[in-house]
Amino acid sequence: MKFRIIKDRLIANAMLVLAIASMSFVLLIGIGLYWRASPLFETHSLWSLFSGSEWSPASGKFGFYPFIMGTLWVTFIAVVVALPLCLLTAIYLTEYAKSSVRKVILPLVNILAGIPPVIYGVWGIFFVVPIVREYVGPAFTEYSSGYTVLTGGVVLAVMIFPILVSIVSEVLRTIPKELKDASLSLGATKWETIKKVVLKRALPGVFAATVLAISRAFGETVAVLMVCGNVPLAPGSVFDGGYPLPALIANNFGEMMSIPLYDAALMFAALLLFVIIFLFNWGSRIILNRIEHKYSS
Repeated sequence: MKFRIIKDRLIANAMLVLAIASMSFVLLIGIGLYWRASPLFETHSLWSLFSGSEWSPASGKFGFYPFIMGTLWVTFIAVVVALPLCLLTAIYLTEYAKSSVRKVILPLVNILAGIPPVIYGVWGIFFVVPIVREYVGPAFTEYSSGYTVLTGGVVLAVMIFPILVSIVSEVLRTIPKELKDASLSLGATKWETIKKVVLKRALPGVFAATVLAISRAFGETVAVLMVCGNVPLAPGSVFDGGYPLPALIANNFGEMMSIPLYDAALMFAALLLFVIIFLFNWGSRIILNRIEHKYSS
């Protein structure tokens, strides 16, 4: 009996060590990126790095404002496009679709998650770019090359579509049937029940799914790199080109050894992306806890 207690404690302590080690990876990544980016802080202030708009590594000018704005524009457009479509698709699959239809659509949606990002990029170049250039752009602006933050947002919306649909569908399926039956028995229509009962109860889960999707959108590289235009200027509209942070790192990583501080600047871009995603997830976790507490009380 004593040996079993000792073994149980050893296993518990071993799992605690492994849990701490896995969590420490986040800290180690942050420390490593900061250490590699630190030479940049000796010659540039954080304010100049964040607010500067000029990117000229040969001249020692590293302004990250255009890249930050490009990342935010593309991510915002992707969420605005994807979230309503995914929510309506998930509602249809869980509340209206027959089981035979659901068994066909859900695997097809999951297949989208397994397609390599470069395929999405090629699809964006040959399908989305011409549509934006020839049809959408001329209706709102004098000229658009098609390689815009709008194009990047649309391509990214398609990429995050599977994860949003899958998670939101699972969340909606967890809503108790008795809750919906009670609403229907009181005279509410099916749509009123979905709107007033199901979606209200599923709000924390939908919010969590959106956070996961945005986290993936922040770090997406190849597809966005291929369709955004890679223009180091802050976008003024959805029809301007953009240059998100992941594309900056992927495009210039091979050149960083030949120019002083270039490697530190790119490591700072990676650190900035890391901090943005970390703070976003941390803040959204706080909001999610408050939402869950509100609807559980």
